Amino acid sequence: MTRKQKRLLNRMVMIVCLVVIAGIYIYPVYLMFMNSFKPFGEIIADVLALPTKPDLSNYSYVINKMKYVKLFRNNLVITATGIAGIVVFSSMAAYILDRRRGKYSSIVYTIIITPMLIPFQTIMITLLKAMNVIHLSGSKLGLGIQYWGFGIPMATFIFYNFMKTIPKELDESAVIDGASTTRTFMSIIFPLLKSVTVTVIVLDVMWIWNDFLLPLLMVNSNNETKTLVLAAYTFVGQMNTKWNYALTAMVLAVVPSIIVFILLQKYIVDGVVAGAVKG
Repeated sequence: MTRKQKRLLNRMVMIVCLVVIAGIYIYPVYLMFMNSFKPFGEIIADVLALPTKPDLSNYSYVINKMKYVKLFRNNLVITATGIAGIVVFSSMAAYILDRRRGKYSSIVYTIIITPMLIPFQTIMITLLKAMNVIHLSGSKLGLGIQYWGFGIPMATFIFYNFMKTIPKELDESAVIDGASTTRTFMSIIFPLLKSVTVTVIVLDVMWIWNDFLLPLLMVNSNNETKTLVLAAYTFVGQMNTKWNYALTAMVLAVVPSIIVFILLQKYIVDGVVAGAVKG
């Protein structure tokens, strides 16, 4: 076998493996979508079968029952608040840490990214009590602010690696022209972070929009502050689960984040690869 044939064979094996892995991840999502168009009886009879007659009554019932428009606004407020804080603070932190390296900058950087290693389950009870004390629980805005603490470490890590690819001569030129540090960052540096910023936004939108545990702890006590995922869980009972409505609610909950991912997925690869050039 020639070298060219070996490369072709290796590529084919890799493609087959990737297709199999993709199928494993996509198949449950396919089942969720397919069964959302079936009545309860058909789902119980055969969850793998195609619907005999696609029915949209599940969607009309769930949209009215869970007050979809209101909960969609809740998700939008929480996600927008979380994303705004994560992008602003992590990009500024990465800029200062990269441009003003000193004796303590590496220590500060380590402290910032270390929370990525701490499982959420180990701190959730303490977090809930702390948020009750400072009145950030039971609030959509408060929940969005809490995501800053969980999202900034990873975002800072991504921004910091990308920041190394931006020449420091740009800062020096801005200083010569009389620009302050803030003006240099906002007018020159931040626009150059477009690809990595979109990467951070897409990853965090997928996370915050579909998160279940933190909203369950913080905003589940009030129907006015619930998220779409929490509302979908209300169709799941301990003794009896209305699978046709539960699956439909999950489809309605995750579709917006999937659309965002599909529209912006190319920026994820661009941002990650660009940030890895000078890692």
